[in-house]
Amino acid sequence: MAGNRMICITNSVDYSTIRKAMCEGTRTVEELVKKTGVCTTCEGCKSELAQILSSVCGCKKISLKTVIDSVKNGADTVEKVSEATGAGTGENCGRCKSLIANIIELGR
Repeated sequence: MAGNRMICITNSVDYSTIRKAMCEGTRTVEELVKKTGVCTTCEGCKSELAQILSSVCGCKKISLKTVIDSVKNGADTVEKVSEATGAGTGENCGRCKSLIANIIELGR
């Protein structure tokens, strides 16, 4: 599980803020700029944004693509996605479940 840490040093945007934006449907760097104010040019943004956006479950290292593929293959609940991918199933794991629910809801 990734703890909360500052990602965008320039505009003081932390990891939790970025993940919350993702749970609300943000999927691209451009959308993150609008939603959170990340600068995209500081070292934290350059080194971490792409990885954060491509990940759903940090505990199990489950990618966004894996979850989307699971939904496309018929997993239509958080529980079914968890069964199919392992996301949200680790010890002290589950913070990604709201993101999984949003992925199911939006279909992306």
